[in-house]
Amino acid sequence: MLLSKMAAEGGGKEMNEIKTQFTTREGLYKLLSHSEYSRPNRVPFNSQGSNPVRVSFVNVNDQSGNGDRLCFNVGRELYFYIYKGVRKAADLSKPIDKRIYKGTQPTCHDFNHLTATAESVSLLVGFSAGQVQLIDPIKKETSKLFNEERLIDKSRVTCVKWVPGSESLFLVAHSSGNMYLYNVEHTCGTTAPHYQLLKQGESFAVHTCKSKSTRNPLLKWTVGEGALNEFAFSPDGKFLACVSQDGFLRVFNFDSVELHGTMKSYFGGLLCVCWSPDGKYIVTGGEDDLVTVWSFVDCRVIARGHGHKSWVSVVAFDPYTTSVEESDPMEFSGSDEDFQDLHFGRDRANSTQSRLSKRNSTDSRPVSVTYRFGSVGQDTQLCLWDLTEDILFPHQPLSRARTHTNVMNATSPPAGSGGANPGSNGNSITTPGNSVPPPLPRSNSLPHSAVSNAGSKSSVMDGAIASGVSKFATLSLHDRKERHHEKDHKRNHSMGHISSKSSDKLNLVTKTKTDPAKTLGTPLCPRMEDVPLLEPLICKKIAHERLTVLIFLEDCIVTACQEGFICTWARPGKVGTCNLLSGCNLARKTFQLLLDLIDF
Repeated sequence: MLLSKMAAEGGGKEMNEIKTQFTTREGLYKLLSHSEYSRPNRVPFNSQGSNPVRVSFVNVNDQSGNGDRLCFNVGRELYFYIYKGVRKAADLSKPIDKRIYKGTQPTCHDFNHLTATAESVSLLVGFSAGQVQLIDPIKKETSKLFNEERLIDKSRVTCVKWVPGSESLFLVAHSSGNMYLYNVEHTCGTTAPHYQLLKQGESFAVHTCKSKSTRNPLLKWTVGEGALNEFAFSPDGKFLACVSQDGFLRVFNFDSVELHGTMKSYFGGLLCVCWSPDGKYIVTGGEDDLVTVWSFVDCRVIARGHGHKSWVSVVAFDPYTTSVEESDPMEFSGSDEDFQDLHFGRDRANSTQSRLSKRNSTDSRPVSVTYRFGSVGQDTQLCLWDLTEDILFPHQPLSRARTHTNVMNATSPPAGSGGANPGSNGNSITTPGNSVPPPLPRSNSLPHSAVSNAGSKSSVMDGAIASGVSKFATLSLHDRKERHHEKDHKRNHSMGHISSKSSDKLNLVTKTKTDPAKTLGTPLCPRMEDVPLLEPLICKKIAHERLTVLIFLEDCIVTACQEGFICTWARPGKVGTCNLLSGCNLARKTFQLLLDLIDF
């Protein structure tokens, strides 16, 4: 009995041990202690009652080759640093910008990658009291404050992101279940906005703002019931995936404001969502402790993953790690140059894209892609998952194949051929991400993909938002050269004691509670035994507090926990120069010591 007790205690200690490295098929991932970012004093943050720590990246195209910038929030504080990643040690004593807010806390933030330069960046910051601030942490300026008087929405901002391809439009979600479309060039008005219904569907409604003059918000979305926890744009920017506290994933065509498809969690709310790099799959996580993979084309759940022991807080695809399965050499249909690229070139992802196009145009299976995604949760665990061929194409026979692992050699993630695919309703649906997307920007959101016609970055919303909205000049990004100059707000502004003059009482959407018992076993929420169950490749405890950030970069993985520590995990073969030098110095000293002993 004593031995079993000791074994149990030993096993518990092993399970509770914080891991500093883990191994996958690519090799060893290693935590770099010198690349840890936090508050300058490195004292763990008391996270009781605080909003989740979030991290955003941007590259300012600095000619020095060190253009990555990092923003993170801890409690009432917001920090902006040069990110040195795996190359050099973090210098916490020199933040580019630091802000401390009174009466409210930052909850989320997002950089505009289109306008970022070494001299200026546009950073949106959402707050627990409902406001959104536009700041430039390089110039250390505060440009504008939206929803300042909390006339638009009084609830916490849960997610804020720039509209892909736009320099001025951004979308904000609140815990009230509402989303708002803003234009940085317009004011919010001094009275509560009035709305008129534009479109209404099952559990959602979209309103336009009624005003004699152009003002924010341009659109108001009411989605589901309860908090709207997160949204994510598809890689091509055409579709919007939203997850809510009512447990539903809802996918919209952003331009036409049409509902494309829905999915229900096994139970509880959905907390996080992400798109595959080619836009064909969506992964969600939430209070059911599961990760769920949903097919955009088929509008159905294709797999669930069980590895977490508590709520899943972040899901993200890894576009830099994929495996390509190739049939026998005699069956290779490409050129010798393509064959070499597939094995050795940095254009491997482009070659994969062309071969996937061939695969999608025929029933043959010369090549397939295994998707890698990760998740972190309140159980302090990091899980990595592989979405493999037998899950994606269960009814097709496996071919004899050799597996090649593509580890960070691709300049862009793999993508599907796009084109028309049959949807669940029999209509032709265009898969988002028709072309190979550009390299992912260092952001905690999916890439703000470039608009297909490079000469018109601002054409994303032109003539869109349905015919009924196109008459509103606010939705056009053209001919907006005039700027509304307003008095800058103080850097450390206090927004905690703002009294509201009025509240928005208009809410036309009918919120009908869905009985979970009626959805279980339906296509909305298949039973566990009705879909494949994924097992994680790795499942490691990597922090003392719940994890709130997971970002895949080309040379590392970035995680963060609620204690306020942002950690860098070097990918295999990507350990920083300083580590290599210290290793060489240690080896040299050891060798010299051995020589001295021999001489002695």
